[in-house]
Amino acid sequence: MDLISLIGTILAFLVVIVGTVLKGSSVEALWNPAAFVIVFVGTFAALLVQNPGRVLKRALSIFPMIYKPPQHQPSDLISRIVGWSEISRRQGLLGLEPQIDSESDSFVRKGLQLLVDGSEPEAIRGVLEVEVESREHTDIAAARVFEHAGVFSPTMGIIGAVMGLMAVMQNLADPSKLGHGIAAAFVATIYGVALANLLMLPMAARLKSLIHQQTQMREILVEGLVAIAEGANPRQIEARLLGYLP
Repeated sequence: MDLISLIGTILAFLVVIVGTVLKGSSVEALWNPAAFVIVFVGTFAALLVQNPGRVLKRALSIFPMIYKPPQHQPSDLISRIVGWSEISRRQGLLGLEPQIDSESDSFVRKGLQLLVDGSEPEAIRGVLEVEVESREHTDIAAARVFEHAGVFSPTMGIIGAVMGLMAVMQNLADPSKLGHGIAAAFVATIYGVALANLLMLPMAARLKSLIHQQTQMREILVEGLVAIAEGANPRQIEARLLGYLP
């Protein structure tokens, strides 16, 4: 669990709630069913129009990464790759076959299998790099769903505010309803702007960062497996891969 992201999300809600109270309003004033429908359902509808189902499905599947990010430890991966190279030098590439079943990551298993099968270095690079690029493209497209939600929601908030003010204008003859009506109208604006700037846009940026880290890990793996296939010395492989570290 990433406590920083969790704390940030909690603070996002507290900022709006506490800020409302400190400004002299009440928490109840933040709840407006019509504004909720216009902003949240409207934003979701816009996302449905913009994105195919597979992209939306992928966006939902990577959402938990924000709070449970993969553990990216390039130094640990480099150590494992150096260990594989030492095994291959002692026992040959077939000596790596027992390592395949012990790996939980399908990409790692695929790379090791190509290595064990005796594929040429450039063939290994070609196959794995296509998958790296494909996965990154798919995941970035999914992360952009949250970014697009951050673009749509403020506009939906303005639409909700305008619709609320239209309702207020129809009750100008009754001054007792004007204050409440105007306040309710601007709740939609709060929903839209807060949803975008406190949640959707930060989440999109966080997911993109995690995706780039995953891509870097896969690039390290590809380079390491190619080096093993080329018969490079374990120390040379280690020096080569350490260049990926900051």
